[in-house]
Amino acid sequence: MVCLKDPVIQQVCQLYDQISNLQNLNPSKEVDSLFTQLVQACIPPYPMDVTNLCTKIQQIRTNLIRLCGQAESLLEKHYSTILISSDNPLHHLHLFPYYNNYLKLSKLEFDLLTPHAILFNPPRRVAFIGSGPLPLTSIVLATHHLTSTFFHNYDIDDSANSLASRLVHSDPDLSKRMLFHTKDVLNMSAPELHEYDVVFLAALVGMEMEQKMLVINHLSKNMAPGAILMLRSAHGARAFLYPVVEPRHLQGGFEVLSVFHPTDEVINSVVIARKTAAINPAVHSVDHVHQAGFGSLVLQPLINCTKCGQNIPSNFNTSPMNMIDQE
Repeated sequence: MVCLKDPVIQQVCQLYDQISNLQNLNPSKEVDSLFTQLVQACIPPYPMDVTNLCTKIQQIRTNLIRLCGQAESLLEKHYSTILISSDNPLHHLHLFPYYNNYLKLSKLEFDLLTPHAILFNPPRRVAFIGSGPLPLTSIVLATHHLTSTFFHNYDIDDSANSLASRLVHSDPDLSKRMLFHTKDVLNMSAPELHEYDVVFLAALVGMEMEQKMLVINHLSKNMAPGAILMLRSAHGARAFLYPVVEPRHLQGGFEVLSVFHPTDEVINSVVIARKTAAINPAVHSVDHVHQAGFGSLVLQPLINCTKCGQNIPSNFNTSPMNMIDQE
């Protein structure tokens, strides 16, 4: 069991103590510095199974994800407010400190989506659930990759939607193709969800696994058959920043198509699944697992690695026939 003797966990816990004692999480030099240190501590590839964490560290991880979510929301509101004060907000998106990360993540998600969008190319309508006050993924995808697609952005916070809509208001194209809805995903009906070829689920929609599973199960019952679900997850120590979604969490309504774990400054893993025609309790296989710098590997039955404790294919094959070049 992973415990406090682990140097990465020690560092994360020290930063958690400092972050949890802050008077507030509004952007400031101290807040920005602590969360930057936390991200830097969690980014390096590190073999860690969060299910093996002791109870105390599990609770710290839960609290830390919640604090990260609060800080991220406040940071986005702060910068969205700054941006809408200019005449052309979309010309100044680079002011947001993590804008380049969103450029990379959106390009990654587009590249992963394209081979699986066999029923629609490009998607006609996309839903982004948990879009927030600074919907950078939708903006980047609509501007650079899906230039004819309509994006419907959902958030439970009306003030976040108000900021986001003002952000794109001055753009004659995006103001027509980006719509904003104040609604809980659990209140989205089947006829509503059937309108979308692709549904993106933000990493912080459902910060605890029970909440995340409620959302996933609702989508599995109400999305259109053949539609694609794009989920953001986390891997290794990055699981201290965001919730983890495993392929097994999508059993019973989705066919998992691929999983990608970045190893660069892009934090989130990406899980892609297709809604099946009918809910099937059988376990769906993962066609491909993508690792940054590696190719596409067909999953075989899993065994437990005695060195790192991770599950690995029993017949791990990296022959050229199994390799797909990554950009």
